[in-house]
Amino acid sequence: MEKRSVTAEVPMAPRMPEDPAQLVPELAEVSAALFRVTGNGSVPRSTIGLVQLRAGQIVGSTYLAVLHTGFLREAGESEERIASVACWWDSPYFTAAERAALALVEAVLQPSAGGERVSDELYARAAGHYEGKALATLMFAIGQVGFFVPVALVAKPVPGRSFTDPWN
Repeated sequence: MEKRSVTAEVPMAPRMPEDPAQLVPELAEVSAALFRVTGNGSVPRSTIGLVQLRAGQIVGSTYLAVLHTGFLREAGESEERIASVACWWDSPYFTAAERAALALVEAVLQPSAGGERVSDELYARAAGHYEGKALATLMFAIGQVGFFVPVALVAKPVPGRSFTDPWN
């Protein structure tokens, strides 16, 4: 696998010249449904945003990390909370419920040398903070980012551009 030099210029154009959403217009319906699911009110929007920011960091997508950072800022999250998502386990800025959600996204998205990614202990910890609908919503919030990871990594939209129009 070839790596880009850390001193190389990063292109300011998407890798894929066509917008995948325009090539496959059916995506709009799926995307809207995913946003309705994660916005059902059972999990605080800030928790969803923190989890999705962490997911973008884990998969190594600058586009997703910048996108979810922007969403969190627009929602009024403090810079301290946003900045410390990358090292949440050592940060005083998160509630126990948020920590359980962040541990869950890490377990789902990172390989486990010890076998099962989501242990019974982690599941019990998350379930202790989130009732059934909220826990399902949290799972779908992780899945929502997972759904868009291939677009972020393969097509490489330009970070910082509008979420609704990253190809212009």
